[in-house]
Amino acid sequence: MEKNSFATSTYIATSPESAFEYLCSLKNLDDWTLFSRMIEQIDEDTWLGTASGYHKNLYYHVKKLENPLFYGIEWHCGFEYNNYFQVYPVLLFPPSYIDPETDEKGVYFHWLSFVDPKRQTPMIMQGIHTVHTSETRSLKAILERQAGRSTAAKGRHFIDTDTIYVDAPINMGVKYLSDLKNMDEWAHLVRPSGEITSQSGEFRDEYDQKIKISLRLHNLSKYNLLEQENFYPDYGFYQRSVALLIPTAYAFADPEASGFILHRITFWKTDQLLAHGKLQIEDFGAESMNIKRMLEAQAGNIKSFDLGMSYIPKNQNSLITSH
Repeated sequence: MEKNSFATSTYIATSPESAFEYLCSLKNLDDWTLFSRMIEQIDEDTWLGTASGYHKNLYYHVKKLENPLFYGIEWHCGFEYNNYFQVYPVLLFPPSYIDPETDEKGVYFHWLSFVDPKRQTPMIMQGIHTVHTSETRSLKAILERQAGRSTAAKGRHFIDTDTIYVDAPINMGVKYLSDLKNMDEWAHLVRPSGEITSQSGEFRDEYDQKIKISLRLHNLSKYNLLEQENFYPDYGFYQRSVALLIPTAYAFADPEASGFILHRITFWKTDQLLAHGKLQIEDFGAESMNIKRMLEAQAGNIKSFDLGMSYIPKNQNSLITSH
């Protein structure tokens, strides 16, 4: 797993619109975060405030993400106005996106955090799991309380993720992964079995069951979102997943950073073992390793694969002492 990234998710029993409206207001960080307290409003979308992981204030900026399928935002943070070195994408998935036939209400909140390895402190990375997981719990409670609940609601699904660094140009990755004809090279649990176009095709799984697979590519802020839908026609079963392909230079605010981060978002039923499709997050992770190996070889960066799953900056000298 990519060690400079952290993701947390939860189900929230409120409407996607209510969650989006609440998250777009930076002042609400005062209520649900550990110690992000907004002190001074700089402009419509920017505040100066305190922070949980630093002994000095941060500028906080919020940006709305344009997407027809679900709501999304980005939080940006930095020590200087309009000079942000942390980016936190947030996606809000309605239950109907996960399962087109569901009658479940609410929203699935997914929060992805990047921390530039040149600027991160040991405390930041050692504490991010504890802090962001607890803050997500706090956010869930506030929004559900506002919706009239007095106890935590349980969703029918949970989100799990796999993240890996790929040392290859982002354009190469987008072109390769958005063409379904390439799936036979990197997806070891399916094989072609019929007509395959760049966006849809017929496959067989490891049990020789029929699958119809489709891909859809979307631009999302400074990166790309790739949807994959697997449909088993004999069983009426859907399995959807989302992949974010984010330029490393954008994720860590470092123009010298090459390659991209591949972040795969998957949805699993909380009370049911699946009989079809991917059965565990490791099935996605194995594919990601294959994607990394093949794309880095195409880019001529064979040695990068040996260095592991995480981005390693060329210059390891920490910049945190300069602030």
